[in-house]
Amino acid sequence: MASRIADSLFAFTGPQQCLPRAPQVAHARLSLGVYAVRPIDLLLKGKTHRRRTFLVSAKKRVGSIKAVAVPAAPPSADSAEEREQLAESYGFKQIGQDLPDNVTLKDIMDTLPKEVFEIDDVKAWKSVLVSVTSYALGLFMIAKAPWYLLPLAWAWTGTAVTGFFVIGHDCAHKSFSKNKLVEDIVGTLAFLPLVYPYEPWRFKHDRHHAKTNMLVHDTAWQPVPPEEFDSSPVLRKAIILGYGPIRPWLSIAHWVNWHFNLRKFRPSEVNRVKISLACVFAFMAVGWPLIIYKVGILGWVKFWLMPWMGYHFWMSTFTMVHHTAPHIPFKPADEWNAAQAQLNGTVHCDYPSWIEILCHDINVHIPHHISPRIPSYNLRAAHESIQENWGKYTNLATWNWRLMKTIMTVCHVYNKEENYIPFDRLAPEESQPITFLKKAMPDYAA
Repeated sequence: MASRIADSLFAFTGPQQCLPRAPQVAHARLSLGVYAVRPIDLLLKGKTHRRRTFLVSAKKRVGSIKAVAVPAAPPSADSAEEREQLAESYGFKQIGQDLPDNVTLKDIMDTLPKEVFEIDDVKAWKSVLVSVTSYALGLFMIAKAPWYLLPLAWAWTGTAVTGFFVIGHDCAHKSFSKNKLVEDIVGTLAFLPLVYPYEPWRFKHDRHHAKTNMLVHDTAWQPVPPEEFDSSPVLRKAIILGYGPIRPWLSIAHWVNWHFNLRKFRPSEVNRVKISLACVFAFMAVGWPLIIYKVGILGWVKFWLMPWMGYHFWMSTFTMVHHTAPHIPFKPADEWNAAQAQLNGTVHCDYPSWIEILCHDINVHIPHHISPRIPSYNLRAAHESIQENWGKYTNLATWNWRLMKTIMTVCHVYNKEENYIPFDRLAPEESQPITFLKKAMPDYAA
């Protein structure tokens, strides 16, 4: 049951919400698995009939859901005025038009300047220097800060070490260096302070790009399957809590669930996975005792654990915002469209400048999903090109309270017609964590 609950903390349902519900998009954009960190392995446990169960049970459940739902939303938000109203309600700057069905991913890629694909060793190693320097500065701040300034030092250091992850992320996409061995070494080393195994993450992340917002198959966030939500009272409460107050750290469950079990990988992947796991366990076996020897258990918490929690806050938040909104649907494989998934189903979100610098522009995310081979230092140039040629189809936001509140209190259980059903519409008596968030979180949108 414990592992089942951990798995299911990657799916969700949602509370009653006064915001306009997402219209059913005419051209069927992929339904972004709300900040659903459900490592769909629960559904993919090697039994393909479970995939069919997810889709069939979701369809069967539509009737019962409608019995408690407010009047259905209009079939699409085709007018600029409707999209504007939805954008304001959800905390977005812009909700894009539906991408026509006949547009392909290659059509979009062909409009990008060739320079954005070029690898520049100087820029790549400059990003390493930025991360190493900012992380060292963070550790210095932790060492010198009085107790009441430690949260600020942890926030800085957690953000700085997130930059390490982005460097490894570039290595995994072969956009850091032209030398594959260099990329494997740098990627592995960059992930070590996060005790994140590089190769297991790379294999799973490649599938996220190949199946972005594809129901069941996307290895990132997914909506909560209705049958999971109904499977047991204990599991339902765990899911509501997971997709409620602890959601900004739910990537920890994803980290544990996806990356350390050899049975989750293909035979051709296992040897490389073992090497990555050996590196991570060696870091834990040597690095952690050294930290404890020097500064004690409390020092380990202060210098490693708290920045690591800060990293997971950004890992959860970034990935949630990248692909989650009431108007962005997940689609089954037979309805999935790659161009719509990557362009319409990905969100560009602006964060404060210091976060963008320390995290190497990872939130300039639409071009990254058009082509993962674009280096992080070229993402802004690629984004400008996309805005010139395809801007009316893009979803744009600035990180704000209303955006987070919408995702955390609305984007929960999968529904084909509405994309998401909030937990508190399905189980109001058990949704106190969501009710709390709706009352406690500000509704401010910058």
